[in-house]
Amino acid sequence: MAVYAYCRVSTGRQAEEGESLDVQRRQVEGYATMLGLQIDHVYVERGVSGSKPLSERPEGARLLAVLREGDTVIAPKLDRMFRSASDALAVGDDLKRRAISLHFIDLGGDVTGNGISKLVFTILSAVAEAERDRIRERIRDVKTDQRQRQRFLGGAKPFGYRVGDDGELVPDEREQAALARIKELRSAGVALRRVAETVTAETGVSVSHMLVCRVSRCNHLDR
Repeated sequence: MAVYAYCRVSTGRQAEEGESLDVQRRQVEGYATMLGLQIDHVYVERGVSGSKPLSERPEGARLLAVLREGDTVIAPKLDRMFRSASDALAVGDDLKRRAISLHFIDLGGDVTGNGISKLVFTILSAVAEAERDRIRERIRDVKTDQRQRQRFLGGAKPFGYRVGDDGELVPDEREQAALARIKELRSAGVALRRVAETVTAETGVSVSHMLVCRVSRCNHLDR
């Protein structure tokens, strides 16, 4: 069974000065000594933001790769290892399932096995759900704003438009002409398939009877 420590500083300046890292090292070493443990390796993350999931950080990924059943991980604070509750919950659940102890000194010790474990993970679950809600809200707000600005959001491009260099929808002259001709012929009572054939021949734009139906908002009885 191995014992590992994880320390992180988020800026290059902190990493160079080393003060924050020195404090974190002393904390984890003192904590390990108190429990009668010998740290086998300290993984030091320099200049990496906590917003990155642990598995996407260089040292975090190395730590996760070496862990085996019965190992112990010590970190000085929860926010040194995790900034996202959902990431903390996912990694914590995985370590708990694999019988790997995860200690956060600021939370009182082993969050995967002691009395505060259930409370910690209940809180993390609630915070993770709140994070997901905020992400969904931000995505919804961005999409609403993009639609209002006529930005292309992916999927099928609306007929009559092309995607501009900045991602905005720009009217396509040929397809707009085809749309105008479709509406003109349908107003005159021309059948769907005949409209499609006529517009395709006249404009050189491939038009299907289904497109004609959508444009003219016909029903299933139209042909």
